[in-house]
Amino acid sequence: MSQRGSNTPFLSNSTRAKMVEHLPFFRWLKASTSKTLVADFLAALTGLVVVLPQGVAYALIAGVPPEYGLYTAIIVPIVTALFGSSWHLISGPAAAISIVVLSVASSVAESTQTDFISAVLLLTFLVGLIQFGLGIARLGILVNFISHTVVIGFTAGAALLIATSQFKYVMGVSLESGLSFLETWDQLFHSLPQLNLYDLAIAASTVFCALIAKRLKSPIPPMLLGMLGGIAVCFFIQGTAHDVRMVGAMPSGLPAFNIPNWSQEMVSALLPGAMALAILGLVEAVSISRAIAIKSGQRIDGNQEFIGQGLANMLGSFFSCHAASGSFTRSGVNYDAGAKTPLAAIFTACLLVLVLWFVPNITAFLPLSAMGGAIMLIAWNLIDTKHIHHIFKRNRQESIVLLVTFFATLFMALEFAIYLGVLVSLLMYLKRTSQPRVMDVAPKQYTPSIDLRSVERFDLEELENLKIIRIDGSIFFGAVNHIQKEIQRRQKANTHLKHILIHGPGINFIDLSGAEMLEREAHRLEEEGCSLYFCALKNTVMDEIRDSGLMESIGEKRFFSTADDALTLLNRNEQT
Repeated sequence: MSQRGSNTPFLSNSTRAKMVEHLPFFRWLKASTSKTLVADFLAALTGLVVVLPQGVAYALIAGVPPEYGLYTAIIVPIVTALFGSSWHLISGPAAAISIVVLSVASSVAESTQTDFISAVLLLTFLVGLIQFGLGIARLGILVNFISHTVVIGFTAGAALLIATSQFKYVMGVSLESGLSFLETWDQLFHSLPQLNLYDLAIAASTVFCALIAKRLKSPIPPMLLGMLGGIAVCFFIQGTAHDVRMVGAMPSGLPAFNIPNWSQEMVSALLPGAMALAILGLVEAVSISRAIAIKSGQRIDGNQEFIGQGLANMLGSFFSCHAASGSFTRSGVNYDAGAKTPLAAIFTACLLVLVLWFVPNITAFLPLSAMGGAIMLIAWNLIDTKHIHHIFKRNRQESIVLLVTFFATLFMALEFAIYLGVLVSLLMYLKRTSQPRVMDVAPKQYTPSIDLRSVERFDLEELENLKIIRIDGSIFFGAVNHIQKEIQRRQKANTHLKHILIHGPGINFIDLSGAEMLEREAHRLEEEGCSLYFCALKNTVMDEIRDSGLMESIGEKRFFSTADDALTLLNRNEQT
């Protein structure tokens, strides 16, 4: 009886490779050393200072108790660190995600806070399930269909909604729940007589301290210093004696395992919002991962990032976490603080557990108005003014996409605002691809290497009997009518035309509909005494032309490798 050799590995190389692929923590655990452990722990200390105020702030935006934000900042980063692709991404509560959570959950929940919390947790589970499913199905490519302009427009609109939602705390007034953007401003206006000047002073001092800290480039996060300033002012003016409300103390320790309540009716109601949240969260996480990877040189696996985000949200829903995504602020701080591996995120989460365990009263003396002022600063920082200005200045179609998404975010359900932005973006893309640029070109000068340039831009003269057309785009079913009209328009404008030469280095592909249109045009032109030629086509396009039967139908002599060859032959034919 044979025995297994002592040197035979317990797992085959292929099995270990698959484990590393689907359990990425094996890779970075192997790379960890005492030096990286120290670097990760120091980065975690910096991350703790940032996540404390943000976790509480984003919970307030999402409409859940402050401890839920910290639970999210504990569970989610640990899971994404273990199963995500990026070594520096810090996931957890995020501003834009939080406002969508509030919008979606409040639209289906009953009036009680318990029902709202149940809706939030079920929504979080559904978001994670969708993200995990997309990752397993290897559909990471989906994020490429959400344009950066849509994200910028949505985030700007969400920022305005977030700021609007905090005015009731800044002003110290009470508003009805579930109000729209315009209804909120209407009630705020009518609540001016009840304005609490003490709350307003605390909020203003919070903003002032944070801005001063930012201007002085303080090593301590400006938002934290702003909150401390607000607490100090509240204590100095005795805010509690003047109806200034506090965030309140949090329960100590970690939340118990709890399965979200669900029903088929609730799942159906939450599903559209969950899909929008899942896609938005993935776009944010992958975008942040790629941005940091440019600095770190790491290769990001989008599908693995989907899996990590999905597992984090699914597991988090059992521990009182709301839907989460990557945080650009905390991820940037983590990388700049010298983090080497995802252990930095895990260390931060562990430190946060200690805070919850031993100092749960940390928010007991934090005024809601100070929190509101800090959140307004978060909202302002969400607006990407640089890119918005660039879009308005450079691209009209992208400007339309941005404005539609922005106003839809303000006046529609947030999940449908995302869908509308994506739809308009895709429609604009289809419009561009269905109308490829068709321009007249001519030789800048007749030399051994002919250089074809735009007739209009360089004011070039054309031969009376020859029209050279450059097409920049693909000749597919959506573009055939536009290209056909452009060819016919040029023929009708010049009754002496004998040759039309399509200069094709800008043509990416030709489908069967495009080939059939070109075949019809070639035969029609032939009947009217004009010939259609092609030059400088890509090899892949030439293969498509052969496969479609176009070359066989109109003749191989109509195709030239270069513009030089085409013009040399056409000029020779004219002279004979």
